[in-house]
Amino acid sequence: MRRLLFAAPAAALLATMPLAHASFINYSSREINVKIVYYGPGTNLAENLQYIYEKTNPEAKGKLIKLATETESTLFFDFLPLSLGEIRGFKTRFHLYTVPGKIEYEASRQLILKGVDGVVFVADADPKMARENVRALMSLRTNLAKLDYDYDSMPIVFQIAGTGAKGALTKDAVAKTLFVGDRPVFEANVVEGAGVFDSLKGIAKLVLMELKKGAESADPSPIAP
Repeated sequence: MRRLLFAAPAAALLATMPLAHASFINYSSREINVKIVYYGPGTNLAENLQYIYEKTNPEAKGKLIKLATETESTLFFDFLPLSLGEIRGFKTRFHLYTVPGKIEYEASRQLILKGVDGVVFVADADPKMARENVRALMSLRTNLAKLDYDYDSMPIVFQIAGTGAKGALTKDAVAKTLFVGDRPVFEANVVEGAGVFDSLKGIAKLVLMELKKGAESADPSPIAP
């Protein structure tokens, strides 16, 4: 696995990451770049990206970058899925991020959300994390609003991690506390990988649907600079 590890605080290094709007067209490679952010109370975020990275074809992924804070990290990598089809002749490259989980890194959370195309909200099924799940969701809604995004129209899927643990809440119980509505909800065991790619495919599907809607409503002529 190829990694770049930075030991300095993430706040000093976030400027080195490609945080501008990721949904842009690279005409030379004929790719549409999409930004997906994994958001939640902190638990199971890094594990999602690490599992995806380890299981992704080396030829279809970039480097895994880890920006460390004093207590946790922000991860980033990009990959080019080969089986999700094309949009008007352009492939889609997904850039995946996690946010810091702790509330004291709220500014970093907001910065990482800049330019987001879709969100995987990762909730923890541990009853002790119920309040933190809700706080993280409120944080997501607030930060999206500050960036002039509409939470209700943003492509979002919910991943409920750890439902198989002893004493854990059920998927439906956690989803009820988060008022997920009709958004997709996936159960996951991030250690073993169960549900991890289901969650990724779920958000990818929603984002691609939005991109295709935009392409269909635009000039029907071929995409051009």
